Amino acid sequence: MASINDYAQQLTELRPKLITFTMLQIPDRNYAEDLVQDAIIAAIESIEKYEGKAAFDTWVYSILKFKLIDHIRQKKREQDHFASDEQETDIDGFFDKKAHWNPDDAPQQWHNPAELHLRTHFWEVFDFCLLHLPTSTARVFALRELMEMDTDEICECLAISEQNCWTILHRARLKLRSCLERGWFLKEGEST
Repeated sequence: MASINDYAQQLTELRPKLITFTMLQIPDRNYAEDLVQDAIIAAIESIEKYEGKAAFDTWVYSILKFKLIDHIRQKKREQDHFASDEQETDIDGFFDKKAHWNPDDAPQQWHNPAELHLRTHFWEVFDFCLLHLPTSTARVFALRELMEMDTDEICECLAISEQNCWTILHRARLKLRSCLERGWFLKEGEST
């Protein structure tokens, strides 16, 4: 088991990523830093409960995730308007005339997911792609996929319709897929 100093070092190294992740939901950097600091303090105070079943980073992110969810639930009544900065995406090109998936646009060869998970560079590329989504798209995607909030709760928090939420999620996935294919996954015949 790692020492307190080892955990403190890991927390110091993880802090910038935690702040970046938090700023997807809370654009005020000072408040985001405060929330991350609260999560770090909570991690330090409950370090004896960390059993090592998950990676240390994952454990800390889960603490931050619950702090963010609490913040979002607390602030949802204060939100008066959700400004959409969506750019229209031509998704018709992904389908043929019969509304079937266009085989020319099928995902390229993706490698073994277990192998990819072990490669930290993948997560760096993923973070880059996520942070380059439009703000509202990244926010909805993070709430649903990273923070595992229900669609109904997301719609209520952000004052958007369920259909709009699903459209935003669909666009986010398409944009992430495209970014990951360019930045990480190799096309058939390419070498590393």
